[in-house]
Amino acid sequence: MISRALEAEILRLHHAEHWPVGTLARQLQVHHATVRRVLAQAGVAVVAQVVRASMVDPYLPFMLEILTRYPTLRASRLYRMVRERGYAGGPEHFRAIVARYRPRPAAEAYLRLRTLPGEQGQVDWAHFGRLRVGRAERPLMAFVMVLSYSRHVFLRFYLNAAMSSFLDGHVRAFEGFAGVPRTLLYDFVPGNKIIVMCPPPLCGQ
Repeated sequence: MISRALEAEILRLHHAEHWPVGTLARQLQVHHATVRRVLAQAGVAVVAQVVRASMVDPYLPFMLEILTRYPTLRASRLYRMVRERGYAGGPEHFRAIVARYRPRPAAEAYLRLRTLPGEQGQVDWAHFGRLRVGRAERPLMAFVMVLSYSRHVFLRFYLNAAMSSFLDGHVRAFEGFAGVPRTLLYDFVPGNKIIVMCPPPLCGQ
């Protein structure tokens, strides 16, 4: 079932703009049968469209087989293969047909991370090359803490990644945020995430 508003839009476009069934179905993203049903209920006689055979129709099974086996094959290469089998159409129209039937990669699903205010902070080191201090070169490191909910960022530079600097970064970040996230997420080792729960008396302080 579709909404009354969508039914009204189908009828408006059909009467005012003279859109045929196919155009209505594509632009409004509904099935052709749904469009015909709405028009029929409104007393509109829908003339069945005559589908003309295309010169590429006899070669479609071969094209689909090749595209299934080699989905990234160039249209120009497939065009030559079909031409050798008797196809007499032009290359530009053929490219459009190939684009229509070429298999699409499966869409990947992503789970969006949602957290509550003050629930989580993410901690990491960032490397900014090396800094000359006198005669010595020191690594320029940045301690970074990001609040997952607000995406507020705390960043402080250090000349090392020692534990003392790491702990100092936490203290200064908590002071800057005027609070402590309930959990801290660390991702220093690829594939291994460490979650540290803050003591209840500190959370939100």
